[in-house]
Amino acid sequence: MHNFEFVKPSTVAEAVKALAGDGAQPLSGGQTLLPTMKQRLAAPEVLVSLTGIAEMQGVCMGDSGLAIGAATTHATVARGAAAHYPALAALAGGIGDPAVRNRGTIGGSIANNDPAACYPSAVLGSGATVITNRRKIAADDYFQGMFTTALEEGEIVTSVVFPVPQKAAYVKFNQPASRFALTGVFVAKYAGGVRVAVTGASNDGVFRWTEAEAALSAEFSPSAISGLTVDASGMISDLHGSAAYRANLVKVLTGRAVAAAH
Repeated sequence: MHNFEFVKPSTVAEAVKALAGDGAQPLSGGQTLLPTMKQRLAAPEVLVSLTGIAEMQGVCMGDSGLAIGAATTHATVARGAAAHYPALAALAGGIGDPAVRNRGTIGGSIANNDPAACYPSAVLGSGATVITNRRKIAADDYFQGMFTTALEEGEIVTSVVFPVPQKAAYVKFNQPASRFALTGVFVAKYAGGVRVAVTGASNDGVFRWTEAEAALSAEFSPSAISGLTVDASGMISDLHGSAAYRANLVKVLTGRAVAAAH
């Protein structure tokens, strides 16, 4: 790993100022960035740690939903969300291993937007709002493709607000070595309808399965999607599973998530 300067601001304003410098890059849990640096695939001159910013930590239930600071670890989300949003808490508790859950953060995950990460499916499936130092971004506008988001230069995620559904569940098929989702499905039922978000399957990253949403909004049961098929074109195909395999997993896991939500 090359030499770099390390900065740990205590406020969002200080972090934004530090990130305005040449070669600066934000560091949250570091679960992706640090291994990348060790392999010399990234070489930021300055790492700006977001983990010391108190206003970006914690889980709190408010009028708009469950608000989670971007620097909150997976383990803290698993504990703090349990009473308010059990499906989200269960998702957080199933990420990686204890070491990852105690270092990785929700903000780092959704800012990186790995195509197999779990949190993007919860954010999109919940119709959550991503709050940055500049604005509020609806989940449907935030995720824009593999490792791509609506974040602009110098913009950082400060928190995420999740509307709490009537029923919800997340089911994933683990890649055994990494515990990333080979495919994962988050289903959430609201008064206005059902949202279904899929991670780990598409070359375009997390996406909504709108056909399933329509069917489940009419009848919230696994049988409602029995006649549907998932198009395999555009699905990830690798040594862990073909595109057709992942397409089938989307349907199977959606049915299991609906059953689990009941």
